[in-house]
Amino acid sequence: MRYKVILFDADDTLYDYAKSEAFALSGSFGEIDQECTAAIVDSYRRINQQLWNEFEQGSVTQSELRTARFERLLAEHSIECDLDADAFSHTYIKYLGQGSYLIEGAKELCSQLAERGQRMAIITNGIKEVQFNRIHGSALCDAFECIIVSEDAGSQKPHEGIFDYAFDKLNYPDKKEVLIVGDSLTSDIQGGIRYGIDTCWYNPHRKANSTSIQPKYEIHTLEELHDIISF
Repeated sequence: MRYKVILFDADDTLYDYAKSEAFALSGSFGEIDQECTAAIVDSYRRINQQLWNEFEQGSVTQSELRTARFERLLAEHSIECDLDADAFSHTYIKYLGQGSYLIEGAKELCSQLAERGQRMAIITNGIKEVQFNRIHGSALCDAFECIIVSEDAGSQKPHEGIFDYAFDKLNYPDKKEVLIVGDSLTSDIQGGIRYGIDTCWYNPHRKANSTSIQPKYEIHTLEELHDIISF
């Protein structure tokens, strides 16, 4: 094999985060008898993305992010309920962990790679409780050698600390034999480039790359990964 270890991002690479998110928002607002409108979903996604960008940059902690997104959302839509933002966050995280929806082709890809003896791991900035629940509740529950989350690593993509942690867990493979696959240029691809490993940008919507970040490979379906890591 060209690469002995594949580091997969989780959300929007193997797992359909939008579906999980919609499920969690609907369940959470249902508990306070509030309709989860399209406007609320749109606001949440904008607020959440802004905060995750700040998390990548190190300007907010993950704990702050969890609560701040709902403080802003509830205030923006003037929603009053018996739950404060922290309690609402716990409810949301409960539902989010139940949303084990896979990206099209993820199950087939990982099953085929596992049959070939491919070493695979997850490397994610997501919330540990949520990610472990979603992964273990999915058809990919036994696919990965290890699951690396930023909470355990004490560092998040694109910073080197999470990669140091991952390589320790993987018994220090040769960097030339490791490939990271992810949908985020600023997190997955930037992180891989900084760490000196090859990168593959999963870009199913064929977004234009308006950044200076240049992945080694670009794929539009998960099936295309076979051509990159073939024997």
